[in-house]
Amino acid sequence: MHEQGNISIHTENIFPIIKKSLYSDREIFLRELVSNGVDAINKLKWISYREDVSALPEPKITIAIDKDNRKLSISDTGLGMTADEVKNYINQVAFSSAEEFIEKYKGNGNEQGIIGHFGLGFYSSFMVSALVEIDTQSYRADAPAVHWSCDGSTQFTMDDSDRTDVGTTVTLTLTEEDDEFLEEARIRQLITKYCDFLSVPIEFGDSVVNKQEPLWVKSPAELKDEDYLEFYRYLYPFQEEPLFWIHINTDYPVIVKGILYFPKLRPDIDPNRGQIKLFCDQVYVTDNAEEVIPKFLMPLRGVIDVDGNDIPLNVSRSYLHNDRKVKRISDHIAKKVGDRLNDLYKEDYDRYLQVWPDISLFVKFGVMNSDKFYQRVKDILVFETSKTEEGQSPYVTLAGYLERNQEKQDKTVYYTNDKSAQRPYIELHEGQGLEVLVLDGFIDSHFTGFLERENSEVQFKRVDSELDDTLVDEDSAADIVDPATNKTRAETLEELFKSSLGKEQLSVKAQALKSEAVPAMILLPEALRRMQEMAAVMQQDAASLKLPDEHTLVVNTSHPLVRNLQELSQGQVVGSDDLPQLICNHIYDLAMMAQRNPDPDTMQSFLQRSNQVLTRLTEKALA
Repeated sequence: MHEQGNISIHTENIFPIIKKSLYSDREIFLRELVSNGVDAINKLKWISYREDVSALPEPKITIAIDKDNRKLSISDTGLGMTADEVKNYINQVAFSSAEEFIEKYKGNGNEQGIIGHFGLGFYSSFMVSALVEIDTQSYRADAPAVHWSCDGSTQFTMDDSDRTDVGTTVTLTLTEEDDEFLEEARIRQLITKYCDFLSVPIEFGDSVVNKQEPLWVKSPAELKDEDYLEFYRYLYPFQEEPLFWIHINTDYPVIVKGILYFPKLRPDIDPNRGQIKLFCDQVYVTDNAEEVIPKFLMPLRGVIDVDGNDIPLNVSRSYLHNDRKVKRISDHIAKKVGDRLNDLYKEDYDRYLQVWPDISLFVKFGVMNSDKFYQRVKDILVFETSKTEEGQSPYVTLAGYLERNQEKQDKTVYYTNDKSAQRPYIELHEGQGLEVLVLDGFIDSHFTGFLERENSEVQFKRVDSELDDTLVDEDSAADIVDPATNKTRAETLEELFKSSLGKEQLSVKAQALKSEAVPAMILLPEALRRMQEMAAVMQQDAASLKLPDEHTLVVNTSHPLVRNLQELSQGQVVGSDDLPQLICNHIYDLAMMAQRNPDPDTMQSFLQRSNQVLTRLTEKALA
């Protein structure tokens, strides 16, 4: 048999478009040829159940390099093709659909998507080849072996082949610019990357290269914890052990299998960088599949394997189309993760609390981006609490917090975003039986707003935003301390601080706090502070988070230092170098430092004033 002919298309430049379209991803040709070979082997296996196939060959893929002749061959022991099947599947089906697509989109800048309409990954081999040859022997006993070749033009030749074994060999004569695919190390790397978990052994050199055993297709009942851990170490060497994992194995409404691991999340984690390996029928696709993997789950690790009928992949398998099937897969994965978290919460609460600090970031990110996920996990969102009585959990749900504080706090939630800097504020609240939650993650400024929107009656107030009435002794601050003017303690102190500090937009309130922890504290209006934080995030400028000009200095009239200051100032004219004025500024700076780290100029002024105050106090002591 000898036959020459033209591939029945009118577009003469189809092969340059192939090379241009996938040039940056040209390594995928090996994945396509190997997976085609595995498909052929699986088809022959199924045919053998229905037909009498004599001497079923051992299933395997063989890859070989001939450096001298610049050839790379991929052989399979699958069902092979007859001459008519070669004409049908190689010469007509793929090219006709490719031509249709080119004609439709030519000149629109969309040519890069053409590979997705071929239907056969075989043609990706032309990206790296000057000549592509096929030698194939059909499993049908009466079919002669066929040799097909094409040099990248629209012409092909077909002859008899001397192949005797059932199966197909695709031989590529590589272009000079693709020398890398003649290197053994490069081919091994590609097999491991793309074909490691294909069920058919891939022989290269003297050994089988691929692992072959996808753990995710097994039943969870077959596996032990060490099996999961060993698989994780294989996928992510030199990483910390995962916290826990979820094994997904479902056939409805979509076929999805996989194992997702929950790693310890570092503070510098990039939530947009994919960590989950997406497979399609056990063939690796990508690490960055936002369409299939919900965005908030991207920091997780592991494997998701979807059925080829459920996911609209093109031949390059690198681009996914947004359609309802993909959305269903994404929703299903999120549902399974939510179910796993609920099971852990109910079945091993202590373990749940142990891992919560490491998983809270992605859970919070998830509920703010998916209402379905929020509805699934809203009852197991927990918060660290300042109320740590003996035998009591250091965490509480929002519902639990509101229930046990309903008499004192109604629907108000007090929280801190910095336990260390805001310790005086926390102690003030705790002293009056007000429970404080800890919301100190970088995402929590948005999370509190989200919770308020979802729970319209609940209001979150940071401990330094305003003082609850239960924290103040109004009668004490109302004492008359200047009979001549009939001014109260609060009025005289407010006047003293306003005149000493000279800040027009600063509001000064003298109140008798039910604590002597600090002489004064800064209060920031909750709404104003949130607006500023939001603006800083949108501008990606943390430095813009300065103290708002409109803030309040609360002077604690119960503190001994403030009472002494008041007596010291009685009957004196406050001047620029007066000791009461210095002390007022000193108290203000101390309150500011409890809020946030001072800038260099403020710190320098504070140090200079400290020396002045100490010098004046020692002079008075020696007088």
